[in-house]
Amino acid sequence: MNIKKMTKKDIVDVSILASLLYHSSIEEINEDFNNLINKDNIVYYVEIDNKKIGFAHFSIRKDYVEGTKSNPVLYLEGIYIKEEYRNNGYSKLLINEGIKWGKENNCKEFASDCEEINVNSINFHKKIGFNEVNRIVCFTKEI
Repeated sequence: MNIKKMTKKDIVDVSILASLLYHSSIEEINEDFNNLINKDNIVYYVEIDNKKIGFAHFSIRKDYVEGTKSNPVLYLEGIYIKEEYRNNGYSKLLINEGIKWGKENNCKEFASDCEEINVNSINFHKKIGFNEVNRIVCFTKEI
């Protein structure tokens, strides 16, 4: 088992995993990852027997992040482990890599979000030590 930082050559394989999380096309995610790879973003993935089984996408946010007091803030953009590999500590290993990267980039806080109806994600966040700080309702209107 290895935790590795995504490089250009890994983007297609990690995009396949990300499509399972985001319910978006592989091509769309592939394009997003290609645009993000050299910015304040990093993606780590878990590999077992040369097979990618999960990933975590982190960013460094320099704008206001709900519930935080410092700047910059490490942000968990997304995390996914294939179902058959869950509950084996892989997500915790990915989170620890992200935290290490955040500390290297002067982050003092770590934040994330999920939809209010995503009970699995809420439970995951609480399990890894996040505290819920707020719930919001977002609105949109065509003009």
